Amino acid sequence: MSQTKVIPHNLIKWDQNDNSLAPLTECQKDCLTNLEIVVTSFFPLSNLQSSVIDGDEKLHEQNSQENTPPIERYQELLQHFLLLERKYVSMYDMKYNLYLEELKSRRSECQDVCSQIEETLDDFSALYKQYTEVSSKTTSLYEASEQLIFDQKQLNATIDGITEYVKYFKEIDVITEKLDASTLSVNSEMFFSILDKIDTNIDFMQNNSSYNESGTYLVRYKHCQSKAIALIQNYISNLFSKTTESILNLKDNENSSENTDAALALFYGRFQTILSKTRPVIRQIESKSYKRQEYDSLLLECHQYYWSQRGLVLGTSIQKSLNSIREKYNGDHCSLVRHSCALLLHASIDEHKLFYEFFSKQSSGLTAYLESLCTSLYDALRPFIIHINHLETLAEICCILRIEMLDEHVQNNFEPLEGFGNICLQLLHDVQERLVFRAHLYLQSDVLNYNPSSGDLAYPEKLKMMEEIAESIREANRQTRMKRISVSSTDSSVLEPVSRNHIVIDSIYQKTHMGSSPADLHAMWYPTVRRTLVCLSRLYRCVDRSVFQSLSQEAISLCVQSIENARQEIEKRASTLDAELFQIKHLLILREQIAPFQVDFTIKEYSLDFSKVKTAAFGLLEKSSRFFTLSNNALLQFLLEGAPQMKEQLIDSRKHVDAKLRLTCQRLIQHATYLLIYPIIKLLEKEKLLDASSIQENALGSPQEIATIVADVLRVIKFKCPEIQQSMQLYLANKETEFILFKPVKNNICAAFTQLHQVLNKYYNAENLLLIACPLPEHISVMLSSTTLIQGKSNRESQSVLKQSQSLAKQED
Repeated sequence: MSQTKVIPHNLIKWDQNDNSLAPLTECQKDCLTNLEIVVTSFFPLSNLQSSVIDGDEKLHEQNSQENTPPIERYQELLQHFLLLERKYVSMYDMKYNLYLEELKSRRSECQDVCSQIEETLDDFSALYKQYTEVSSKTTSLYEASEQLIFDQKQLNATIDGITEYVKYFKEIDVITEKLDASTLSVNSEMFFSILDKIDTNIDFMQNNSSYNESGTYLVRYKHCQSKAIALIQNYISNLFSKTTESILNLKDNENSSENTDAALALFYGRFQTILSKTRPVIRQIESKSYKRQEYDSLLLECHQYYWSQRGLVLGTSIQKSLNSIREKYNGDHCSLVRHSCALLLHASIDEHKLFYEFFSKQSSGLTAYLESLCTSLYDALRPFIIHINHLETLAEICCILRIEMLDEHVQNNFEPLEGFGNICLQLLHDVQERLVFRAHLYLQSDVLNYNPSSGDLAYPEKLKMMEEIAESIREANRQTRMKRISVSSTDSSVLEPVSRNHIVIDSIYQKTHMGSSPADLHAMWYPTVRRTLVCLSRLYRCVDRSVFQSLSQEAISLCVQSIENARQEIEKRASTLDAELFQIKHLLILREQIAPFQVDFTIKEYSLDFSKVKTAAFGLLEKSSRFFTLSNNALLQFLLEGAPQMKEQLIDSRKHVDAKLRLTCQRLIQHATYLLIYPIIKLLEKEKLLDASSIQENALGSPQEIATIVADVLRVIKFKCPEIQQSMQLYLANKETEFILFKPVKNNICAAFTQLHQVLNKYYNAENLLLIACPLPEHISVMLSSTTLIQGKSNRESQSVLKQSQSLAKQED
């Protein structure tokens, strides 16, 4: 076989499955398989394409077998393989080549389009340049137009401003013409608008004084303002004057009191009829018065003219009304003051109300006007007040002015009644001054210099008579009560609960009213005490605290002095015991009655102390040689050391009463002790005179004499002690006070008997002591207590009757 045939034959056997010339290992096969899978996955072929390829391969194989020269060398093999590979690749990549050709054609088209776009962009750039030139020209034109419009607006604003400013200068002629018009009404909107324009133009001229002729026009507007104010003033004054004339003419035509009262009622109705005409104008004045002095002065003039017209209307009528009240209540000063004050009080309220119906802005002159209107009250009442001598009347007038007028009316309605309150306060000061003056004279004449009658000093007869009268009244009331009970009840069983109820009432009354004598219940006290307390009670409500303190100190001092004078007179006609009890009783009354006054009864008194003057004068006489020496001059030393000194002294009326009461109680205790055991006191004084070194038996007297003295003293204690206690009860009528006063007497008696025992034991033996039979202090104490019990038992029935009758009388009331 030739070599050319052997090579293809060998190539065919190259990769045979059996007996291959170059057998592949398993690994190589796997690699080829994997390579095939990868190629297939990257180059997928449809069945048609595979079949075409297979057919082509077969065709190529045939052609190659037919036309392929024999391969003899390795280089030829490679070329042949390369050729086959190219054919195969060209067949396989045909669709990609076609697509590539399509892409190339599209790219050429895109290049054409891009060239066209570039040409278009060039055209657009040229067009944009042209647009920019046109736009810049248009913008400049628009800005020029805007500037022209802005300039036009500025020019228009300048024209308007000039026109607005010129308006203030041009309106003067129109305003002057309107003010001079005869048909112009002050109470009209046109007039009010003219006032507003004048005020506005004046403000403009004042704020723009640099403008040409602004000063001239300011003067002209001021003249217009003055003319308008004059028109308003004439308008208001004419209305007030005509109204006043109509009221005064009405008063002149009517003379009866009833017509006068009707005219007084019309005083306010007539003025209220012009409210609709005057009130709008006054409101304009008040609204402008806060900003301009001219309108404030105009408003003040309107106030003054209004008050002058109201004074003409009311002055004569108020004076006539006060005269009628004075004639009606002639002699009754309290009614005169009350009704006169009521007249001016209502007039002040009505005037205040009427004023604020016309005016709304407050004025300080209203109070002065109302006060001047009320001055007629002061002029009418003061002549009566300064001639009143009766304290009760003056005190009642003080209460009327202070409580009824100032406290109840003025304080609760202060603004309209301030002027009325000032006049009432002046009247009150005058009444208080008169009251203090009359009270001082009253205390001097009717308290200190009181000349008591025999009935005023009839102690204890007066008290006993009052007890008898009270007992008779109680007995009569008790009989009347028992008759009512017997008539109203027919069953005897009913009497028992009634009597029990009666006993309960009596016991309650005794607990609550024990210790009140009939004289105290009816204030049957010594006249100066009663007058002093009545005077103080009146002054307490009527005068100031400081004035009352001074007067109360004087009144209490004078009252205590009058009680002392009465005590001396009673001591002359009755007994010392009655005099002391009288003074204690009335000092207790005085202290008890001044306790409710919530004032300090302490006052300061100043006096000159001349004690150093005498000492300095003696020193001056001793230093007569140094009258004219330059050093240590006697005259200069006398002037410095001998000047009188001012001393301040506090005087407390309550302490004065307490001190006087304490002294009187001590005198009473001492006097009662002397009445009961005077012989023993005398005996003890005799023993003090004896010589203590020589003790003699029977030095004080014989035992019979001492026994007689002791027996007499015991008898006096037995019979006199109840009398003393009965006198205490009659005067004091207070168990606690009686016990307080009698306890020191009892202690003095026991102390005297204790001292007597010591003295008797000193001077007498046991037999003489038995003969004397002096009781022990314990026996004396028991005897005094038993005597008190007997006295209390003897008076128990009369006291129970008194309490029962009083309780029944209260039940009936």
